[in-house]
Amino acid sequence: MSSETDEATGGSGTEEETASELSEGLQVELFHPDTERKPGDTNVERWGFDVHPQVFPIACAVIALFIGLTLAFKSGSANVFGTGQTIISAGGGWFYILAVNVFILVILYFALSKYGSIRIGGVEANREFTTFSWMAMLFSAGMGIGLMFFSVAEPISHFGSVPPFFAGVESGTRAAGTAGMAMTYFHWGIHPWAIYALVGLGLAFFSFNRGLPLTFRSIFWPLLGERIYGWPGHLIDIVSVMATLFGLSTSLGIGVQQVNAGFTVLSGQYLSTTIPQATWVQVVLIAGITAIATLSVAAGLDGGVRRLSELNLYLMLAFLALMLAVGPTLYLLRGFVSSIGTYVGVLPELAFWTQTAGGTTWQSGWTIFYWGWWISWSPFVGMFIARISKGRTVREFVLAVLILPSLFSFFWMSTFGGSALFVELETSATLVGAVNENVATAMFELFSFYPLTALLSVIGVVLVITFFVTSSDSGSLVIDHLTSGGKYDVPVTQRVFWAVAEGAVAAVLLIGGGLGALQTAAIGAGLPFAFVLLLMCYTVYLGLDSEYEIMESDEFAEWVERIEAQNNIVPAGSEDVVREGDDSGDVTSGDD
Repeated sequence: MSSETDEATGGSGTEEETASELSEGLQVELFHPDTERKPGDTNVERWGFDVHPQVFPIACAVIALFIGLTLAFKSGSANVFGTGQTIISAGGGWFYILAVNVFILVILYFALSKYGSIRIGGVEANREFTTFSWMAMLFSAGMGIGLMFFSVAEPISHFGSVPPFFAGVESGTRAAGTAGMAMTYFHWGIHPWAIYALVGLGLAFFSFNRGLPLTFRSIFWPLLGERIYGWPGHLIDIVSVMATLFGLSTSLGIGVQQVNAGFTVLSGQYLSTTIPQATWVQVVLIAGITAIATLSVAAGLDGGVRRLSELNLYLMLAFLALMLAVGPTLYLLRGFVSSIGTYVGVLPELAFWTQTAGGTTWQSGWTIFYWGWWISWSPFVGMFIARISKGRTVREFVLAVLILPSLFSFFWMSTFGGSALFVELETSATLVGAVNENVATAMFELFSFYPLTALLSVIGVVLVITFFVTSSDSGSLVIDHLTSGGKYDVPVTQRVFWAVAEGAVAAVLLIGGGLGALQTAAIGAGLPFAFVLLLMCYTVYLGLDSEYEIMESDEFAEWVERIEAQNNIVPAGSEDVVREGDDSGDVTSGDD
């Protein structure tokens, strides 16, 4: 042990302080890499910015070039985006399908194996947020805007045009409704959350357990060592910034289309002038909502993002309960249970389905788009989850991130999508035409068939706006980490800069090609980052295996005995780890 640790054992102070000092001493001595580098130690501080000298300017240059070319060649941008989506989906769709399934298997292995008892942040780490606050931020950051946009549109789209996977099912039937909900569950269930869990675990582990910067380069320490601070690390972080920015801009663009649709519906019903659904309106809305977001992001993670995330969760629960109450309640509850059974039954085959035959491009517009979107969105969600998850075990982290948000998404989709299917199957009305004409209006069209239409519409618009704000806030904090060399605290000016940049890219994508451009941005940004994630599976395994081996070592056991002897305190998580090694008889390196 180090001299600082020896001094701590005999020093004065409370038992808790002594135990904490011992823990920190052990964490540095046994677990941290042998490096003198610190997060942001080469940063440039000027004009209210504190930025990495390579990552920040290169990322800004690429973003500026993209914005300039899109605006300069506006007339041809839509064709370019459409062609790009077709090429990427046709050539890389199979790779997306395979990669995402690998992520699920890897993250489950980490959770259910001996590595599951490793605690993020070290053996004495405490949780920074309550479970309620943690889950609130998970939901708000994960896919709030997407749940609002697609919860009605996707099941109805599949109902009107059955996915090719369900060959032989006739559109417009009850079987089509069942197939539509199962496919919706597939796109919003464990697959996206497995991606988020993998990225979040890697970032949290190497930052909190290894003392490395909270950036993507740190995850590759087992392979690169000190070279993570050189150009290999710079390139990793630059790719991460671009994937985050375009994935986030996709969500913001989709969200503002729905806000525009909501304002159009409400103004048409209650005002003398109807607000049109047009790109210029959406750009104005982006500017206004981004201005609100800058106020929140300036308040920081605890002051702004946490409070807005909790507000979002309350609004979501109220919105969900209201729809469940005014809708066909028993029909929705039965549908929720039934759809889970269908989803579980078709999942093994559906997860590996690549539409090899059929000659259609259905999968590229749905599954491949989603997988690309989730992968490009994963640096943002993963880093945000990592930032708020210190003190939780690997098993707790993975299972919570994988299962709880998935179940919530299923129930949300069953409530709103099920209410739409009820209109189709149990009444003479239809929503298929409205969804085909404009996906953004789907939810508001649904409300017209149920009581409290105005209240539902108002809450829906407010909720999309608050999701926009929290997504922008969280994304700004994440990109700040990446472009400041992994620093936790960055100047307010820098946070505001990235909030504005996210809104600008979303606006440019809408100007350049609307929803098609948003989809292409997500798929294109996700493809190169999928290779990064596959390599990440291996480096996270190396890190967890090294941690477990150290915790099974004699030196770690001696430290545990010293803690017990002096303070009668067993470090959180260490008891389970030691017992696991004793039970199995394997007290070694984790070669298995």
